[in-house]
Amino acid sequence: MSFASVPVEDLNRPVPPYRHNPSAWSQRIPICLLAFVAALISSHLSLYQWDLIDSTWDPVFGDGSNRVLKSDTAKSMYGLLGIHDAALGVLAYLGDAILGFAGSPRRWQYRPWLVILFGIDVIPLGIVSVILVVLQAFVVGEWCFLCLVTATISLILVYWAWDEVRVSLAYLRIVWVDNHDWRLLWDAFWGNRQEKLDMAAEQLLSREVK
Repeated sequence: MSFASVPVEDLNRPVPPYRHNPSAWSQRIPICLLAFVAALISSHLSLYQWDLIDSTWDPVFGDGSNRVLKSDTAKSMYGLLGIHDAALGVLAYLGDAILGFAGSPRRWQYRPWLVILFGIDVIPLGIVSVILVVLQAFVVGEWCFLCLVTATISLILVYWAWDEVRVSLAYLRIVWVDNHDWRLLWDAFWGNRQEKLDMAAEQLLSREVK
């Protein structure tokens, strides 16, 4: 098999167990756009936590958002992390958007490290968002409308990103099971091209979709 450029239609082949290619632009661009929206929302919340604006926009809970963002819990998190949670959200969501745009429609094979890094950014952020919502309900006793919006976006991002992470891990597993070679697995992780790795990818692509 030649390692020359693969035709785009081949790059976009569906990857079992899915009937689509999780690395396709049609899958990733919505993730990136939604992450960018969440970054903008978090920027607004961050401006309030940094005392750069007088209040946050909240059409549902009124001043509840302000009380959540300036609560003792938020201050404790700032003391622990050295950065406000909303500002940390800005960085994380921008990371989602940047990592989502990077790589080709076959990056699940050619850049597994990038897909896994993308998953490490997206999935923990979803977990943290759920924890923050629980803290609003049971510790702070107030609700923040835009915080709930970003938490919802985080969970959607986890749902949309998981399939790509899954197929990259499945590809790496095939490489290991078929060869039991740490160096080959390392090459696969970094996206180095060689015949055995292309065979592993083809094995995954040839699986029956149930």
